[in-house]
Amino acid sequence: MNDLPLATLYQSLEQSRPATLEALLAGVSLLLPILDAIPNAAIFIKDPAARYVLANSTLVQRCGLRRLQPLLGKTSAEVFPAQLGPGYTEQDRRVLQEGRVLEDQLELHLYGSREPGWCLTHKRPLYNHLDEIIGLVGISVDLQAAADRHPAYRRLAAVDEHIRRHFHQPISLRELTRIAGISVAQLERYCKRVFHLTPRQMIHKARLEQAHRLLLSDRPITEVAMACGYTDHSAFSRQFKQLTGFTPRQYRQATSRSADDAVPNRC
Repeated sequence: MNDLPLATLYQSLEQSRPATLEALLAGVSLLLPILDAIPNAAIFIKDPAARYVLANSTLVQRCGLRRLQPLLGKTSAEVFPAQLGPGYTEQDRRVLQEGRVLEDQLELHLYGSREPGWCLTHKRPLYNHLDEIIGLVGISVDLQAAADRHPAYRRLAAVDEHIRRHFHQPISLRELTRIAGISVAQLERYCKRVFHLTPRQMIHKARLEQAHRLLLSDRPITEVAMACGYTDHSAFSRQFKQLTGFTPRQYRQATSRSADDAVPNRC
């Protein structure tokens, strides 16, 4: 995953730390035409209360809006489905209150069809000239189709297919390197280049996609965990919460409450 857009934006913000968020936004707004030209990346700035104060057109469109203005002043919890929105806002607050830097965070999001989709999210705190946090800047990049022109694509496609067929079983890196016919280091490097994910993230992705579907049913959560390749219910809950912000039980309850609501894309 190449986070150059965020790195470039963050560098420009760091070069001259303003006294206030408003002063910072006055300069950053000049970059919006460039940020709007990135179709697969939602780019945003939020204030200390985790409310949007700037966003590119990609984020606006994925929220089902035509204009930026209705998005401003709202948190992710107010914009996104109940299954996911509060988790995004809690993540924002950790960045804002603890100064955490979030990089290459694989996250689940939902399309309008309620089918799961995935993105890699990056978030960084913004500081003023007194080293006080005045907001955060972030980018959430949708995982697009694999780069099928890469020389190792056919080998990696076989790895991806194996993971999708056997995610409910233990999968080792040794097993995947045998299928690809390359070393562990090459597998890690090529998977990042082609799929934008590590092999371990690819396994988590396949398992959590299935978990999302099964949690829409009334199957016991312990059975869902087993069906998705987790022998330990607590390990399943920890992994699920890391990628969604909710425990499986909370996610199921939120999904049930919002079953009749329209679901916008992840922003």
